[in-house]
Amino acid sequence: MESQMIRPGHLTAHQTARQLGITLDGVRQLVRRGQLQRSGGSPRQPWYAVQDVAALATKRQQAKAA
Repeated sequence: MESQMIRPGHLTAHQTARQLGITLDGVRQLVRRGQLQRSGGSPRQPWYAVQDVAALATKRQQAKAA
């Protein structure tokens, strides 16, 4: 269940997964590897900064193209 009270400029884990085209477990793995950082929320419902997610999506697309 997604949080209804999210700060502007942030995405839920579900939204982040959709933006990156990965699963929720994939988002957790990115956090564990230090490629993405939580920017709010709670341990069970983390938020991620839109800027960080967009930068990571761009980086992943460039890596695919190379």
